[in-house]
Amino acid sequence: MAESTRLVDLVQAELDRFLDDRADHLAEIASELQPFTSFARELLRGGKRFRALFCYWGWQSVTGVDADFDPLHDSAGHADLPSVVLAATALEMFHAAALVHDDIMDNSDTRRGLPAAHRRFEALHRDGQWLGPHQAFGQSGALLLGDLLLGWSDELLDSGLATLASRDAAIAARAEFSRMRTEVTVGQYLDILEEKAWRTHPDTEHLERAERVITYKTAKYSIESPLTIGGALAGASADQLASLRAFGLPLGIAYQLRDDLLGVFGDATVTGKPSGDDLREGKRTVLIALARPHLPSGMRNTLDELLGDPDLDAEQITMLQTAIRESGAVDRVERVIGQNVRAATEVLVDAPLSRAARRMLSELAETVSRRDA
Repeated sequence: MAESTRLVDLVQAELDRFLDDRADHLAEIASELQPFTSFARELLRGGKRFRALFCYWGWQSVTGVDADFDPLHDSAGHADLPSVVLAATALEMFHAAALVHDDIMDNSDTRRGLPAAHRRFEALHRDGQWLGPHQAFGQSGALLLGDLLLGWSDELLDSGLATLASRDAAIAARAEFSRMRTEVTVGQYLDILEEKAWRTHPDTEHLERAERVITYKTAKYSIESPLTIGGALAGASADQLASLRAFGLPLGIAYQLRDDLLGVFGDATVTGKPSGDDLREGKRTVLIALARPHLPSGMRNTLDELLGDPDLDAEQITMLQTAIRESGAVDRVERVIGQNVRAATEVLVDAPLSRAARRMLSELAETVSRRDA
């Protein structure tokens, strides 16, 4: 665990260095651009750094097969370690971009206990008494911030790949990153599509469609892709990459199912998002798909009518939470989480990966599936 802590510190230092450099560049263009780096800096100081950690341990799972050692602690280190830290940093920057865009689409007010980026840009407009609607300015400013963060994530990755010893490994890692970027983008579209088009599909398809969303919007991008990017950086074999995927996908599903529960029942003081926020946003999650068939027809109609209403009050949120819990859906989701975590950890038993990495990945599996934020 100490090794993971050191990796997180290295990633934060790299983020700070990068943003300091970009702040200087933007200041040369115009002083009004300062919010881009200040908003990015605050967003990137939060979070659990799971993507960075899985990237590092994907790399360690391959490099440490012949010699279990800690390159962050060993005085000689490893020649490719700076490349891995930059790739891990790129993943955190990419994640920040995705959060900014996600909050625009979901019309969210907060992120990690702070105003969402579009709300911050709205406040700039309102406080400055500028022309036009502040909502439109806020969305435009945040959209550009998200785009900027996406570009910066590519810069960080390219910097890391340029110093990697193996050209083949660099090409493989870039391919994994590109695949992730495509999958999470179309997964996000499938998410907003499901919110609007769910009535046009039979009830029997809702669960399968919800599972498709979490696979591509979150499961692959949160855990599987960071692992395979890290493994690719180390020159992983086909069998090693297959093992990382076989571990990462079910764990990513468990990770998102936990997120779905927190989105409905989470403590706002811990999650940094209002309790029941997924209900206001109309998320057609696996939790909802499992609850609907077991609700009385009247309550099912009420759920369908209220889900997605941004003005849901506390009493309505409590009513929906109670109905979902009494349907048995929460218990079902908990069982599915447990099944996926077991499926993931069973892969590690005979996986052609380093002993130290398998031990750490097993610990991370427990952490990401049992978290409260």
